[in-house]
Amino acid sequence: MNKLFTREDAKKFLKENNLKDAESIADALRNSFKDLIQEALESEMNEELGYSKYDWSNKETENCRNGHHKKTVRSEFGKVELDIPHDKNGEFEPIIVHKNSREISPSINDMILSMYSSGMSTPDINVHMKKIYGIDVSAELVSRITDKILPTAKEWQNRPLDSIYPIILCSQKVIRK
Repeated sequence: MNKLFTREDAKKFLKENNLKDAESIADALRNSFKDLIQEALESEMNEELGYSKYDWSNKETENCRNGHHKKTVRSEFGKVELDIPHDKNGEFEPIIVHKNSREISPSINDMILSMYSSGMSTPDINVHMKKIYGIDVSAELVSRITDKILPTAKEWQNRPLDSIYPIILCSQKVIRK
């Protein structure tokens, strides 16, 4: 397996960017992450249209690029502002940042659901997300996320139970010398 980022790469990155503390490292990672996601969005547009930017010789469609719009999304690295590309026909739907989504990864929802289901209060979740990811999580956001699973949870709680549940007990005799 190829290593994408070696220890030597890390040393070079820290030195070149004059990174001395955790906050400066987090900011640098956030900016690098933003650049990576931005490049992925542009690649998605190339794939959608069938040609890369300024490569009109391979263009086989009437559709073309039609600017960008700014969108702030949440990620494991905090809030990131992206320039989402548009196409003239309005057919482009990015995969990495879905339309009508304010998150790069659904894992943030998963983290919030996990914290909520383990008994953390909304203020505790907000403090944790702010401290670890630099994201403010409002009570409304936690409610919207948890409301998505409530119907499934209620269905599970109200499911019919079997009348008999077999139980197998296994025992191992331990001999101590």
